[in-house]
Amino acid sequence: MQGSTRRMGVMTDVHRRFLQLLMTHGVLEEWDVQRLQKHCYKVHDRTATVEKLEDFINNINSVLESLYIEIKKGVTEDDGRPIYALVNLATTSISKMASDFAENELDLFRKALELIIDSETGFASSTNILNLVDQLKGKKMRKKEAEHVLQKFVQNKWLIEKEGEFTLHGRAILEMEQYIRETYPDAVKVCTICHSLLIQGQSCETCGIRMHLPCVAKYFQSHSEPRCPHCNDYWPHEIPVFSGFSAYRSLRPREGEGGQHLQIEQKVLAIQAALAGHRLQGSDRHAPFGREASVSCFT
Repeated sequence: MQGSTRRMGVMTDVHRRFLQLLMTHGVLEEWDVQRLQKHCYKVHDRTATVEKLEDFINNINSVLESLYIEIKKGVTEDDGRPIYALVNLATTSISKMASDFAENELDLFRKALELIIDSETGFASSTNILNLVDQLKGKKMRKKEAEHVLQKFVQNKWLIEKEGEFTLHGRAILEMEQYIRETYPDAVKVCTICHSLLIQGQSCETCGIRMHLPCVAKYFQSHSEPRCPHCNDYWPHEIPVFSGFSAYRSLRPREGEGGQHLQIEQKVLAIQAALAGHRLQGSDRHAPFGREASVSCFT
């Protein structure tokens, strides 16, 4: 973002409503984002032509840029579904979760994250995570409490649970890739195709390179015989096939989210106020101004 010459866009009521609802959900699949955009136009400007989604989001990002906030696009590691998340770029640490979790809960997430990063599969068992409860900082936590906290991480879309094991949600990967790369440089895994952080995927048994499942599917789609793109040895894994995604996700708030709407609206207003009060003043343009703004908007 540093050195960007992107022109500042204009936030209409359509953009503001879209941003407000995206903040409510944290992360949404592309299908839902498209529906959300159309819904916002329907509510605020029925006569307007719906802007191309990429341009629509770029317009919002140009306004959020000075706050070090961005709507980022990624894909789910297990099946390649495009997702969008509102990401705070002002900090790369787990502290961006601090407004929702206590110190010992954040430390539990760190423990889970470390186990996930160190594992070959990209998963950490609930048993292994809970065995680290006695090592947590801050207030002591019982294993039963820790189980509840893990479910909070799942509900807030930081973790995914599959059959008693946990891995990172796409939201966590989008928000924390830089932090993970900096904190675990020796353990971090990178996809040889897209060069992005890899948590789950397949690896070559000969040379050890790794690929996301969607990257595996795309790469071998045009190859009659699956061979490693690095060493050319035979690829030993089943090649996944993704035939499109029709899963429906409700945009209605999850249970317990109703009381958050006023808070979310206040955060959007805080963003607007910050933008109105700070118009890229000289040398402050590249200063960590977003840090101060993000505190008022996201805590």
